[in-house]
Formats: sequence, C-alpha cells, structure tokens
Amino acid sequence: MKYMKLGSKPDAFQTDGSNIRSIATELAADFVINVGDVKFYLHKFPLLSKSLRLQKLVASRNDENDDEIAIPDIPGGPAAFEICAKFCYGMIVTLNAYNVVAARCAAEYLEMHEAVEKGNLIYKIEVFLSSSILRAWKDSIIVLQTTKSLLPWAEDLKVVGDCVDSIVSKASIDPAEVDWSYTYNRRKLPSENGLDAHWNGVRKQQMVPKDWWVEDLCDLEVDLYKQVIVAIKTKEKMPSDVIGEALKAYTCRRLPGFAKGTVICASDPVKSRAMLETIVSLLPTELGSISCSFLLKILRAASLLECGEICKKKLIKRVGCQLHEASLSDLLVPAAEGETLYDVDLVLSIVEEFVMQENNSTETSPEATEELVEVRSPIFVSPSSKFAVSKLIDEYLAEIAKDPNLPLSKFIELSEMLSADFRPVHDGLYCAIDMYLKEHPDLTKSKRKEICGLMDCRKLSTNACIHAVQNDRLPLRVVVQVLFFSQMMAPGATNCGIAELPGNVRTLLRENGGSYGSSRSGITTNTDEDWEGAPVPGDLNHLKSMSLASGVGGGSQRSNGSTDANKHGDDKVNGRVKGASMPKKILSKLWTSKSGDNSNSDMSESPDSINNQEESKSTPRNTRHSVSLQNYT
Repeated sequence: MKYMKLGSKPDAFQTDGSNIRSIATELAADFVINVGDVKFYLHKFPLLSKSLRLQKLVASRNDENDDEIAIPDIPGGPAAFEICAKFCYGMIVTLNAYNVVAARCAAEYLEMHEAVEKGNLIYKIEVFLSSSILRAWKDSIIVLQTTKSLLPWAEDLKVVGDCVDSIVSKASIDPAEVDWSYTYNRRKLPSENGLDAHWNGVRKQQMVPKDWWVEDLCDLEVDLYKQVIVAIKTKEKMPSDVIGEALKAYTCRRLPGFAKGTVICASDPVKSRAMLETIVSLLPTELGSISCSFLLKILRAASLLECGEICKKKLIKRVGCQLHEASLSDLLVPAAEGETLYDVDLVLSIVEEFVMQENNSTETSPEATEELVEVRSPIFVSPSSKFAVSKLIDEYLAEIAKDPNLPLSKFIELSEMLSADFRPVHDGLYCAIDMYLKEHPDLTKSKRKEICGLMDCRKLSTNACIHAVQNDRLPLRVVVQVLFFSQMMAPGATNCGIAELPGNVRTLLRENGGSYGSSRSGITTNTDEDWEGAPVPGDLNHLKSMSLASGVGGGSQRSNGSTDANKHGDDKVNGRVKGASMPKKILSKLWTSKSGDNSNSDMSESPDSINNQEESKSTPRNTRHSVSLQNYT
C-alpha cells in the first residue's frame, strides 16, 4: 500500500478523555473547535494561517469573548479534522488509501487552498493521489470504496471519477502486460498455471487469466461496482464472457446464500432486491456470455426476493434463449406461494420463450419496451436443441408429477407446449405420465384418458412398449394401441394391415374419425363406458397368434420362449419381458373386460383359460403387476 508522510514535528496531540483533544505545549489554547461530540483545544495562528473557512468563522463571531467554533458537518468527522489540524501544526501525518479521501474532503471544507498558503494540504493530497494512489491497482479500489461514506463531496471533487477511470484502464489492458498483484482464488487452467501437456511438464512463463480483476472488484458496494462495470462495457475492449464471469463472482460474494442455491433475505430484503436488480441490468446481451445455470439461479433468487416484473421478464427471455443448456435441478424453482412445490408457471413462461424462437419473435410488452434489452436470438433452433429441451421438460414433468397438489391442467399445458417435432421419442413423456398416474390414484377415467392422450404410441421404444402393456395404471384402450403399433412395427410384420385385425379391435382403433396415429384422438373423446365392444374370445385368439408370431417389439425376445418360460417361470429376463408373455397379459385383460370387469381393474386371469369357457369363469386372482420404470429409461 502506498502512503505519504507530511510534516516533520512529532505528534503532540493528546487525549483527555474520550471526547477531548489538545496539544501538548506550554502555550495555552486560545480557542475550541467542536467537531461532532469531540472538542479540540487549539491555537488560532497555526489553523487560521492555512484555513480560509476558519478565518471566516472567527471573523463572523458576534461575541469576542466566545472562543468556541462548531463545525459539525465537516466530511470525515473528527478523524479527518485531526489530520488537517496536525498538518497546520507541522506534525507528522501519514496518508494512505484508507484516509486520503476523507482528508481531501475535509481540507476542501476548510478551504485549505494554495491561495491561502503555498504548499497547502489540498495541493499535497492531489499530488499524492495522482502520482501514487491512482497508479496502484488495489489502492485505487480501496480509495473508491472509501468514497461511499463521503458523498457527495468525493463525487464533486472528481475523486470517484478518477478512481473509476484508473480501475477501468487497468482492467482493460492486455493481461500479458499485468505486472501487479491481484486476487485470484479460483482454479486456473493448466496454461494459466504455466503448465501444458504438450511441454512435457516444463514450466512456461506464468500467464495472467483474462478475468484476473474479477475478484478484487467484489469488495465494492453495488453502486460503485455498477459504475465500474458500465465504464468497462463502454470501452468495448472486454469480452462479454469475462463480464459475465465478473457478475457471477460478485453475485456469489455479495448476495447472502446465493452460492448455496438459496437466498437469505431476512436481514435486509430491500437491499438484496436492489442489488439483484442492478446485477440483472448489467448482464451482457450476447448469448453465451452467461451460463443458463447462472441465469436460472438469478431467476430463482429474483422470485424469492419478489423483484419487479420487468426484471423477471428480462431473465425469462434470456433463459428461454438458452434453455437447451439447462439441467433439471436448475428448473426446480420452489413456488413462492400456493400449494404446489415448484413454480410451474415460471417454467411455462420459459418454455414459451424457447418455442417462440422458431418464429423469430422479438415482441415485448408495451410497458416494458423501454426497460427490456432485446437479446439477439437465433432464427433457427437446431434439432439437437429441440431434443435437449424435450428431454429436459419430460424429466421436469416426471419430477413435478410427484407433487400430489399439482393440477392436471398444469401438467397437460406444459406437455402440449412442445410441438410434435420436439419429441422424436415419447419414452420420457410416458415416464412422466405414469408417474402422475401413480401419485394421483384417484383420477377419474376421463382424466386418465386425457393425460394418456398426450402420448403417441408410435413413438415409444421397444422397452417402453414392454412396460406399457403390463402397466395396470394405463387405460386398457392405451394398452391395446401400444400392442397394435408394436405389432405393426415388428420385424416381419410389415404386411400386417388394419384389415387383418379382428373386427372389434378395428372398431376401437377407428373411433373418432379413424385416427391411428395418436392415442389422444381415441381416448379423450370417449365416455367412461368405452369398452362395450371389447374383442370376443375368437378375436383374442387372433391377437394371440399375431403376438406369438412376432412378439412385442420383435421376435428377437422369444427364442426358446417355452423353454425360458418353464425355466424361469416369471417370463422376465433382466427386467425385459419375453415376447410370448406380452400377448398373454393383454389378452387376459381383454378377456376380463369382456367378462364385465372394470377396464382399469388390477384383477387378471390366467391366459391359459382362453379356449376353455368354463375355466374362464373361475375366480380372478389379485395380481398387481409392478414393473420398474428404469427398464425403459
């Protein structure tokens, strides 16, 4: 740290009690100066010879016998005045980065200019600032921080502006030219440490990282920090990703609890809210300059701190442009109010922004037009980004489905927000639907049909089909559709058409306009009593013969099927169901339906009784089939 000593006489100030200062001299003090609650017993000649303001105050006294002068509003208080008084007496005064601004403001208040006496205090401090303090990196930051309590004096004297200019000029130079100390606690890259794999462990000259200045600026209060960052951005020499890293480091340091994924706002929520809104206003507009994970953390904090709508909308727009970079944990934002665990409406807004990119939409609300900074977003959303978002949202749906208070309407709204080209495979959506059905067992038949209608059975993988045909939580119509489409896609079944199916099955699949492409059209519009036309045993035998010929998802699963069935008895090997067992399961359910049982019942009969009408009337067994979801995920 730079410092300067003024004067040559030893310090003769002494303290008589906590609020009294005096000079140890043979001459008695001839007047008293009150600074706040501290009394200074001093002599007129040394002070009046250098301070024009004290001259004016002494001359303006009406009572010549009154030797007390009050200056309660001097910047810097008693400590700053004491520095000025010692300088007037020629005593040794040590100036450094922590007290130089207070001394400069106090000297200005006392009018200690060159016109009063050559080599006065203001001149000496200005020389010290320009020649020493402002040339040092950390001293400039310390001085700028001390100006916070000395406003508006420090600003009027241009000390704040000079400090900002000094910091910005140093932060903007080529890192290779940095030769002063700085704080850098984060892990450096091998090249930054002087080590490179291509050099066989030979240490090169240590390189300075591009963001070397980031951590030192975290000591500044948010208003001063904003001035520095705005000035750095104005110079347009700093890469946007480095500015993003600076804002991330500052937020983690200054916002309580942010680094741990939460925000502690009990101490001063107003201050925390103002700080976060300032950080959001400083975010660079270039895509990629801020990670999506950090943006979502800020959005979560903004929700908890109840920031303004303009601030939230800006963040939602930014996150929507980079949603494909997010992870599931980033989206699990706790709900600020209401009965649900997570803020689903927030995620709906984010997904809407992502989908709007396809239309290259740049509309903003009228009231926010002047405040929102438009983000440059790509016109075309790549297929990989669409797939990443669909996978992420399906994972999110599966997670929020565990919330017993989640309305079905929210689940469906979020699911339908992604168009068909976003989901080439519906396994993730099926997993989410199954989780919702599991956690909400009281859903009515119509609601079950509605949620299952979100899924396209043609887009399920073989493993998902195997799981679906055993899933007692699904409506029976969905199970039939899964079985049908798996048969259509099975190897060797390319010539199997609709005409070859039993009459009643074709009727069921052709309901509501003859749509076979999506289960939604065949489910959501039917009444609860939709299985009056269930296949008769003869039709079931036809389905059974088709299934045994190819198996669900292909005949590769059933080589030596009868041997495996006798050997294992469970019809499952490593979590995968043999091809021959699938039609038995579904045929049993269909037979039960024809016999008058509820289509969603957990009761099933032995498939061996299909050709025996007497045995088909036997008492059904309670067999709930529990299948692990991890078999197809």
